[in-house]
Amino acid sequence: MFSSALKSFTSNISANYTISSTPTTICGAWKVYDGKKKSTGKVVSIFVFERKSLDPQAGGLGPRSSSSSLKRVHEEVIARVKKESNLLARLRHPSILELAEPIEDTRSGGLMFATEPVTASLAGLLEDKDAQEKVGGVAGRPSRFVVQDENGQLQRRELEIDELEIQKGLLQVAQGLEFLHESAGLVHGNLTPDSIYVNAKSDWKIAGLAFAGPPDTSSIPSNIPPISLSEVLYHDPRLPRSLQLNMDYTSPDFVMDTNVSSAADMFSLGLVVLALYNSPHTSPLKTNSNVTAYKKIFDSSSSTPSSTNNFLSSRPLPKDLLTSVLPRLITRRPGQRMNAREFQQSQFFDNILVSSIRFLDALPAKSPNEKSQFMRGLSKILNQFPRSVLEKKVLPALLEEMKDRELLFVVLQNVFKIIKSLPSGRRVFVEKVIPKLRETFIGPKGSTNERDTAKEAGLVIVLENLELIGQSCSGKEFKEDILPILHLGLESHTHSIVDKALSCLPTIMAVLDFSTIKHDVFPVVAAVFSKTSSLGIKIRGLQAFVVLCGGSSGSSEEMGDGLDDAFQSSSQNTKANSNAVLDKYTVQEKIVPLLKAMKTKEPAVIMAALAVFKQVGKIADTDFLATECLPVLWSFSLGPLLDMQQFQEYMKLIKSLSTRIETEQMRKLRELSTNSNTTRNNDLMNIGSTNAFFGSNGNDVGGDDFERLVLGKNTSSKTADMLGDSLRPQPQRSQSSRPVNPAYSHWGSSGTSTTNQNSSINGNSFGHSYNLNSLKQSSNPSLNNFTALKPTTPSNTSIGSSVTNGFSAMTPMQPSKPQTPQWSPNMKSSSNQPQPSFGVPPPPSNPMSAFPQFSIALPPSQNKSPMHSQYGNMTNGISNPSQKPKTGLDAYESLL
Repeated sequence: MFSSALKSFTSNISANYTISSTPTTICGAWKVYDGKKKSTGKVVSIFVFERKSLDPQAGGLGPRSSSSSLKRVHEEVIARVKKESNLLARLRHPSILELAEPIEDTRSGGLMFATEPVTASLAGLLEDKDAQEKVGGVAGRPSRFVVQDENGQLQRRELEIDELEIQKGLLQVAQGLEFLHESAGLVHGNLTPDSIYVNAKSDWKIAGLAFAGPPDTSSIPSNIPPISLSEVLYHDPRLPRSLQLNMDYTSPDFVMDTNVSSAADMFSLGLVVLALYNSPHTSPLKTNSNVTAYKKIFDSSSSTPSSTNNFLSSRPLPKDLLTSVLPRLITRRPGQRMNAREFQQSQFFDNILVSSIRFLDALPAKSPNEKSQFMRGLSKILNQFPRSVLEKKVLPALLEEMKDRELLFVVLQNVFKIIKSLPSGRRVFVEKVIPKLRETFIGPKGSTNERDTAKEAGLVIVLENLELIGQSCSGKEFKEDILPILHLGLESHTHSIVDKALSCLPTIMAVLDFSTIKHDVFPVVAAVFSKTSSLGIKIRGLQAFVVLCGGSSGSSEEMGDGLDDAFQSSSQNTKANSNAVLDKYTVQEKIVPLLKAMKTKEPAVIMAALAVFKQVGKIADTDFLATECLPVLWSFSLGPLLDMQQFQEYMKLIKSLSTRIETEQMRKLRELSTNSNTTRNNDLMNIGSTNAFFGSNGNDVGGDDFERLVLGKNTSSKTADMLGDSLRPQPQRSQSSRPVNPAYSHWGSSGTSTTNQNSSINGNSFGHSYNLNSLKQSSNPSLNNFTALKPTTPSNTSIGSSVTNGFSAMTPMQPSKPQTPQWSPNMKSSSNQPQPSFGVPPPPSNPMSAFPQFSIALPPSQNKSPMHSQYGNMTNGISNPSQKPKTGLDAYESLL
């Protein structure tokens, strides 16, 4: 394994770079590994040559080789390999493979050097394409070139070789050959698909310079030794084929004329072109690395590639290649061949797409006006480019131009159009576009963002494509990298940018979480709304509040009041409100105060606020709606600039909210009434009953209780008044009040006899009539044999009416027609004689009464009547000191 071999290396590369465990591709004798510099994170490709591949045990050399011959061959191979790396270090051109770390020779004999990241060699791509075509498509055979996506899944590299890719690649190779021939004064000598690499940007780069040297007619001095054709044309079977000259792509100038010139590379370029269109993708020359076989091919016109035999291609060739390019490349006479510059100007590259790529390559050298014109026209032809070219060639070139603020507007338009068209747009956006956006708009930490009109124009493009951005990155990436750019838009001094940023809220709410919306987005929106003096921004801010409260971004007329179903169950309302982004507290405590603080009465702003209140009505509590929202709604509805239709819209919402508040309050009261109906009704109705009057808890007075009562024994059980002491009328004290007889203070349940009188009157106010003769009280123990009185059906004349009549007459009590007292059949009367009935005289002034404007006069000491007995309890709390003690029935009646 390479990992074990790497341990024996003492190179600087292995110490400073993290190297993958398996090779990405194999290019001839080199194994190419992905690497990353530990200090900077720069991605590179590391070429590794293991010397043990030349040992006889590895199959490189035959067992009969002598030690001296083996050593000489090893030295030749190592020198050739080092020559290739050294030339890469000296030659700097966009079409020449860029060297990142020079070659290093370790003690174990291993060689390695680092270059710019490469994907594969052209030979490897053609082999992979052959395998796909044999089984009928890409899906037939797994590609040898795979990468890991962001989810850790292995995916095939997008290395499709289409027509534009071929044209672009051949153009880049021709540019590299022009540099070698005219600037470096070198002949490549072994231009094959193995010596052409495809980098991560899909550019074709020239490498494999092991056989390079100056031409025979070169006038440029060079320290590079010339090519020894006698040595390179000899094929040594002991060496790997990848380390020798590939005669299938060699020019007849080398083999038949022994002449080294730049025209030889153009002949090899023509064979590479044929390999790209041939099937299988190999050279039409089959020499088997034999000079004799090579010469034999050119002895016959049928075996020599020409226009008459379609250049021995098994597939049709493009017309421009067939008619104007290949006849001037694959020709026996070097003088008839076109040079590298002429090849670039041929009809084969005369199309808008190739010309656009050529312009992109030369873009840094163009004038600002030319750049601007190109960027504006590029968007019209982007859909004609292959996706691989867009991703690896066009997009990186555009991103490099984002540093030009004057072009930022048009560059970003093209960038987002490319992202939208790519199937892998999400990955490309995160890896390539987001870092450039942060660099352009945010800058490094601690930098100040000064106002730049050119940058603001680009910011508008970012905001317009915010939906695409939200689909192309995760919530975390959006929060960390895109949200700061949105804040720049919200805090801009240009109203159009602020308006554009506020209109993006529906998009960002689908990407960000609740916490980010509440703490990072809403405060900025609220600050913009409260500080702006623009009515347009006010309206846009109110529309943003609608969205933040769970509404749609449409107009207020399309929203409806949202309160038509005011009678829905609370569970349905909760479900409807669950879509709100902001919580109830934020809506009630943050948004509504902002609305209340508005000073403008402009109809457009007032109607936009109406849409916010419609959403608030779905979220806020009914108490809050009643106390906070409805007053504001009434104030807004009476705005002097509103027309009739706008006023009616406000009234519709006010009525809907009022209906909801009424319905909710009725429901609450109905639930309370249902849950405590029985207990509450009993307590309320017992206030004026005889049971509540005497605190007996609704139970009949039994014999034992009556005996304790009349004997004057105190009882510890007291029934608490349900309404509490605060509802009882309190007597007013005055100097003329009569003293209260303490002998009867135990009659009330929790208060004095005056309170009992009030309770009796209040009891009558509930529409009940009570027979007070059913209660007998006595302080005389000799009356224990009396049977307890039972209440009968109330008489037609209630006590309340009797008292009222007596009070209204205000005349002294007069005897009337005898009436039979209302006794129950079980009642035993102490006398069978009818008792006279008396009217109620005007009461004397009694400040101790619960009703200070009147009181009931004390009964006379003689001739107690049943009527007097019936109402005696109202005055039994008043004591007359001059009255003589009563005994027997008189004492009993006096108590009643």
